Amino acid sequence: MAGVEPGSHRGGPAGPAGATGPTLFARYAYAPNEAGYCGSHDHRALLEYGASGLVDPGLAQLARAFGGAWPYLALIAEATGIQDPLDYRVVEAYWVGNSLLDRIPVTAFGNSIEERFRKCAGPGWNRLTEAIPAGGIAHHSFQVFCVYPWVGMLDQPFSAQDALSVLDRCRIRWGQVVSVCGEEVVVRSQPLVWEARSLSYGPPRLESVTRALDGLGFVADPQPGEWLALHWGWVCDRLTPRQQRNLRGYTAKVLEMTNRRLAHPGPAMVLG
Repeated sequence: MAGVEPGSHRGGPAGPAGATGPTLFARYAYAPNEAGYCGSHDHRALLEYGASGLVDPGLAQLARAFGGAWPYLALIAEATGIQDPLDYRVVEAYWVGNSLLDRIPVTAFGNSIEERFRKCAGPGWNRLTEAIPAGGIAHHSFQVFCVYPWVGMLDQPFSAQDALSVLDRCRIRWGQVVSVCGEEVVVRSQPLVWEARSLSYGPPRLESVTRALDGLGFVADPQPGEWLALHWGWVCDRLTPRQQRNLRGYTAKVLEMTNRRLAHPGPAMVLG
């Protein structure tokens, strides 16, 4: 990263606070990469890119290594006539949600899902495909609730509670800042609960999340009352009111589909 100039790859129109699409991708992708779930082995580079805002071809190369996320970005870009999969609008659509998701034809979405997941889903493929015409969207919550249970993400010897925790921490969730102590932030958030064979949100609780490591982080000086985007145990970004509405709304669409419109919902398979 030495000698890289800011803005060498703009990623289309910048988002809130001037963040570019590639930078936004690094901020949301870092936590699962550091945990070893996806992407390359160079999670430190993602942390540095996300913290510094510097963008170069190396960051785009890291993004392409995310076999789960990158095809969604490519699909969103192609379906909406945007040239760059790392355009800010595209990256935001996948991780947070925006109106680009509503412009993707069902056929294109289904073909993309089949190309990537038919083989690894094995016998579960037919059940996974139920979610495509039922309202599947190219949002990270679809990947978590409708794909992961069928492609081996939760095949480890988890208890039902452990599997629920993975689903909860893997989704992009929202939390309101209560207090800040060094590189940790206490937020108020609502965890997923599994009741009556449905996923929903439990009562608000306090949880501690990480905003920086060795001084490198993605949100400087979070203030009580602000809303943050969380992925696994990390703070990814501040959420504007529009982004918070979209994140809540698109996640709700996927949960409603999972709970009400699928004959074989993936979460029910792993949670019992």
